[in-house]
Amino acid sequence: MDFKQAATLGSFISKDYTEDLFRLLATYSSISASEAASRLNLHIKTVQDFMEAMFELGILEREEVYEKKRPYYRYTLKLKKISMELDLSTLYPKENSDERTSIMIREKKNAGVRFTTSRDNQYISNIAIWTGQGRDRTERKINLSIPQGRFLFHLPFPSAEFQSIGKIMQKADVDSSNISEVLDIVDALIELGVIENDDHSK
Repeated sequence: MDFKQAATLGSFISKDYTEDLFRLLATYSSISASEAASRLNLHIKTVQDFMEAMFELGILEREEVYEKKRPYYRYTLKLKKISMELDLSTLYPKENSDERTSIMIREKKNAGVRFTTSRDNQYISNIAIWTGQGRDRTERKINLSIPQGRFLFHLPFPSAEFQSIGKIMQKADVDSSNISEVLDIVDALIELGVIENDDHSK
């Protein structure tokens, strides 16, 4: 089950009427959306959406039948148990993180960002980024993990030479096991215009 399917299932499972609909499906050999809606005093569209969603998830079977030349679906409960299992392995970085440590970066000039250091002044604890103009100007605050904070503490200033991600990690004493979270904040800050990279280093 992927996240989209899990979200669909979770959305319907949380509804007050879901248990009653499943009880009807377990009781009847097959049932139409209109029959179920009238039985539970629900809107037909509500039940149709539920039935179709459960069919798409493989929880129900459906059969198209004809009555007075008007086709409609009858639904049958296919499963006696529903389990939600998400494969989180698909969320891990797909590219080789080690190859990206050679990318050259530095802080971007006039980025409109405020760095707040930790109490011991050893790393950046959070950053505040200002976006928009005038009354529409808003602040976005990002709290950092300690490895991210150490890395950004050693980020080259806008007037300094570009340095590789790997070199900055080495200066900041950030372990290579933290590379994925370092790359995550670098990518986010490039997108937000806080960090710039040297195109020739790609």
